[in-house]
Amino acid sequence: MITLTARLSPSALDTRRGVVRMHREVLDALGLRQWDAVRLTGARVSAALAAAAPDGSPVGVVLVDDITLSNLGVTEGAELVVTPVEVSAARTITVAGSRLASTALTPETLRMALTGKVLTVGDAVSLLPQDLAPPPGADVSATRRKLSAAIGTTWTNELLTITSADPGGVVAVRPSTLVAWRDATAPAPAQAAPPAVDAGITPVTPPPPPAEALPVADLVGQQDAARRLAEWLDLVLTQPELLTRLGAAPRLAALVSGPEGVGKATLVRAVAHAAGTRVVEVSAPAIAVLEANATARALADAITQAQSQPGSPAVLVLTDVEALLPAATPPPVATVVLDALRAALAATPLVVTSASPELIDPRLRVPDLVDRELVLPLPDGATRRELLRALLREVPLEPDVDLAEVADRTPGFVAADLVAVRREAAVRSALRQRQEAEPRVAQEDLLGSLDTVRPISMSTSDTLRTGGLTLDDVGDMAEVKQALTEAALWPLQYPDSFARLGVEPPRGLLLYGPPGCGKTFLVRALAGTGKLNVLSVKGAELMDKFVGESERAVRELFRRAAEAAPALVFLDEVDALAPRRGQSSDSGVADRVVAALLTELDGVEPLRDVIVLGATNRPELVDPALLRPGRLERLVYVPPPDAEARVEILRSASRNTPLAEDVELTALADDLDGYSAADCAALIREAALTAMRESLSATAVTAEHLAKARGVVRPSLDPAQLASLAAYAESRKA
Repeated sequence: MITLTARLSPSALDTRRGVVRMHREVLDALGLRQWDAVRLTGARVSAALAAAAPDGSPVGVVLVDDITLSNLGVTEGAELVVTPVEVSAARTITVAGSRLASTALTPETLRMALTGKVLTVGDAVSLLPQDLAPPPGADVSATRRKLSAAIGTTWTNELLTITSADPGGVVAVRPSTLVAWRDATAPAPAQAAPPAVDAGITPVTPPPPPAEALPVADLVGQQDAARRLAEWLDLVLTQPELLTRLGAAPRLAALVSGPEGVGKATLVRAVAHAAGTRVVEVSAPAIAVLEANATARALADAITQAQSQPGSPAVLVLTDVEALLPAATPPPVATVVLDALRAALAATPLVVTSASPELIDPRLRVPDLVDRELVLPLPDGATRRELLRALLREVPLEPDVDLAEVADRTPGFVAADLVAVRREAAVRSALRQRQEAEPRVAQEDLLGSLDTVRPISMSTSDTLRTGGLTLDDVGDMAEVKQALTEAALWPLQYPDSFARLGVEPPRGLLLYGPPGCGKTFLVRALAGTGKLNVLSVKGAELMDKFVGESERAVRELFRRAAEAAPALVFLDEVDALAPRRGQSSDSGVADRVVAALLTELDGVEPLRDVIVLGATNRPELVDPALLRPGRLERLVYVPPPDAEARVEILRSASRNTPLAEDVELTALADDLDGYSAADCAALIREAALTAMRESLSATAVTAEHLAKARGVVRPSLDPAQLASLAAYAESRKA
């Protein structure tokens, strides 16, 4: 075995493919050939295919992709133990994935996508076929076509989880492997079809039994919603004559909405169980992918099942209804579905759930159909603490476990995310205490699991890697840090103070300054200090040539931020997203995006627990309407580093670089006028490379190396731009 340092692979070719690359000398030392399997041990154990790293790569480094890092439960820079491993041919593999993947992909297509990969139970794996070293007989092009036809253009983003494998250990998928989805419903016993069935209608498998219901007392943070739903059910089921006498029809059709994973279906099951009512649950995505006749038949069968026992009332629950009744281009079967639901309401209470109610066909929410709505909010800190207490009630914990700290570290987490935290903490604890007679989950297990568990609300968003940075790690810049703390952290950490003084907290701020002077670094430090969810987007990423798509992307960005609250939306290069209106030549796309952004910042719906932070080095190009009070009202100038700041930057950049005794960072910083923070970091990096060029066994960077590096790394700050930005800052003060 050999211990190597993990580095994120810079090659897009290796991304999400389960391939690690090592120096050829390391491969020889381990007795490996190209594309042999290796076992990797970090916080968890995983496996991958080994290949040679590019020429010039360090000997002590192993290049891994982001999925492999996540499977190992480590971050970049951690040490991994690499050992050769024997791979067995898998007889059976069971996987779990998104609803879209599990309903659209057949086991055969799934097996084709996984063929040639090495897997261990608990690993996440992408659908990208193994085309770097395809096994004999694999048709990679056909696999790609099938995946694209089944899922669409997003198939490359899908991730699966290996839930079980036979045999255990490290296995590979072969042509003979039986691949199946977890929780797949077994086919119903064969029986003769009734003569009334129309030809061409696909037989439908009966729905699986509903999940076990929780006690209503365990619905932390949802007691008000549970009480209202229980009251509605009680009126309809036990006192229908009272409603009739008061002029209301004895019917119930309610929409339960809320973020994905917040517990909408769990709420309905718990309330129905407490009322002694059966639940007939139908997954809308599962029947929406069927042929139209089969969809109608599946819904009719569920309605019949709900009404099949006259003395035993039942609630019909239709989950994720937007998949069956979409607002955009509803399928022809939608009319049939709406008629069936309207007819069923005469005898059966109906509850539909949705994480995106704005995407539901408006015809479902007319007065004679779904006329009531419950909204489940995102859990706040106190609710998350109580959820953790309920989830960990039966788990043996160390005495020093502080659930309040874990709750503070999980902004934007819903109940399903906290269940994943519990599961990952259990895995970490088990790996740490394999030989213990009475293992317990410790605080380090719970907090460590937050490095690998990503909240559902952030699963489709680009997040900013903080790397453990805080504002305390930022040298100098006292005024800038204080402005960021007041404008971005105080509204989220001390909302009661703003309420007590009767003022609205600021909505956002704009960081501006010359390029390379640490604007993005400050945002990373700010996110690390406040432990915020950060949605990061480049300005130009929201631009789309199709009419309405850019505005929709802006609305979707702020919707995700609201679901992940408290959150910070970071708009990098905001001048590209919100330029001055009337001056672009892009058919008005930029003007419409600016209007959408302004609407989201201070529209009819208030923006709660979300701070917007923009960054630019061209503030004069940003539309003035975006900078007025109530929007990005605080403008913070990030100046170029002075001599004292350059000393701190050089010390930070050389923290892991051994410097010789003749290196005087203070004197060097005094002589680096015109160098930005990025230039200072590049200077240290180039000096280290200069030392390596002289000798690959070099142990320190000398003053001579730094002098040579200065001939390569020149100052990048433009005096004219600095003068312009300083004048703009002075004009804002005036």
